[in-house]
Amino acid sequence: MNKSLSTFDVLGLGFMTFAFFLGAGNIIFPPMTGFLAGEHLPSAMAGFLITGVGLPLVTLVAAALAGGGLPTMGRYLPPLVITVMASAIFIIIGPAFAAPRTGLVAYEMSLKPFLTDPGQAALTLYTLGFFGLVLLVSLNQGRLLDAVGKVLTPILLLLLIGLALAVFISPQGTQPPVSEAYLTDPFVKGFIEGYNTMDTFAALIFGMFILDVLRDKGVTDSRTQSRYLMIAALIAAVGLGFVYVSLFILGGTSLGVADSATTGAEIISAYVLSLFGAPGLWILAAIVSLACLTTAVGLVSACADYFHRLTDKLSYRIWVVINALACMLVANVGLDTLITVSVPVLVAFYPVAVALVLATYLRPLMRAPIFSYRLIMAVALAFGIMDGLHAVGLSMSTFALLPMFDIGMAWVLPTCIATVIGLAMPANAVKGKA
Repeated sequence: MNKSLSTFDVLGLGFMTFAFFLGAGNIIFPPMTGFLAGEHLPSAMAGFLITGVGLPLVTLVAAALAGGGLPTMGRYLPPLVITVMASAIFIIIGPAFAAPRTGLVAYEMSLKPFLTDPGQAALTLYTLGFFGLVLLVSLNQGRLLDAVGKVLTPILLLLLIGLALAVFISPQGTQPPVSEAYLTDPFVKGFIEGYNTMDTFAALIFGMFILDVLRDKGVTDSRTQSRYLMIAALIAAVGLGFVYVSLFILGGTSLGVADSATTGAEIISAYVLSLFGAPGLWILAAIVSLACLTTAVGLVSACADYFHRLTDKLSYRIWVVINALACMLVANVGLDTLITVSVPVLVAFYPVAVALVLATYLRPLMRAPIFSYRLIMAVALAFGIMDGLHAVGLSMSTFALLPMFDIGMAWVLPTCIATVIGLAMPANAVKGKA
């Protein structure tokens, strides 16, 4: 029998979705972008909000319309391709980059400021405790809605609202001058900075994971599941938008407060210290710890669930342990190294996620969906890798004439052209009619 969720459960589902998205990148990148954008803050913020809020929202809605997450959305691709793609995404947002980053940012902002001589031993002990707690919460998958959505997130929201109101009511500094990186094309620069949140990747798996939570709650009707997933996506989008705008304004009013800061974490710490004094750093520690913990729980749980389904040999709990241990090990390389390594990977593979979402929405207009999906995805991947190689610093002079190649978005025009070709392809022109 199909069950309906109470209003309280629906809000809990929305808060859980919001909490899973709100993590390390969501906290440290907006203030840095706001600080560097200067007078171009509105344009840079608009670009960032598209990739940081808009793309995750439309991805979750696409998952709802498709009736599932990545495997369902990619059903027109070869099975091996979708398996490799899914595994790569889970590794990127799991033990390779996003999940370890949550522990590192939590350490940098909630413990390191209070240490007189922080070293590798302190980082190792912290990540061991952090991911140990993540492991314990993630082991019982069926209670995630209660443990995360109804307990941790309301506390997190109260803390964030308090910081946001203080930023709006009592800005602590003035607007910094615009940096060279944002003198031209601040919108595009902000758009690419939004990649760092990795939230579109996360949405591809959270859609599937949220549907599993709904099934555990007794919601079996597909239309009802889709409706609840869309509501959860809207709640998450509103929450993320509120947080981002607050942090952009924080960074955009930091001149005189955090003049020598080189990271978003340093800007927030300096701003909070100016607003609330030393006790404010304890508030900041609570905000960051909760945000990073809830996101880490979502990432580790979803990653473990996927690989359990893929292999069907190791249990979900064993995969939780494997992922938590891997995150702890990777986190010990340090935050700067992890961010540096992740940027080219995101530039290369984010276009693939965007292309899949685009193809999902356009599916009703496709007469040869198998051909169209494969063409669009192949072109996005090829030109995305080209952008990624350029981001690494490799010479790509042969492709320098491509539109937007110099700003890391050479994939856009070719992917649009491939989409038009896919939509124009008649059903009987190729094999693989749906």
